[in-house]
Amino acid sequence: MEEQPVRDRIAVEDEEGRTKEYAVEALFDMDEESYALLASDDEEEGLILMRVVGDEEEDQYLVGIDNPEEAAAILDAYQVAIEAAPAE
Repeated sequence: MEEQPVRDRIAVEDEEGRTKEYAVEALFDMDEESYALLASDDEEEGLILMRVVGDEEEDQYLVGIDNPEEAAAILDAYQVAIEAAPAE
């Protein structure tokens, strides 16, 4: 059985102060915005798309995308980009 590569991990705190750890699946830019695609160890939760806010000179933090249509459009465009230029 092939071992999965170790991915970067990030801790995210929700509005209620609970912290949960995620694997960083991808970081990408689209339409002058930066996004993080995160995976939970909980398979039922699946992937989470978050917007990266702040710049390299400031603190950066993640913000959830509340509009499901916006999130779907971003993920669709990301998938098209991945299919056009797959990683080696």
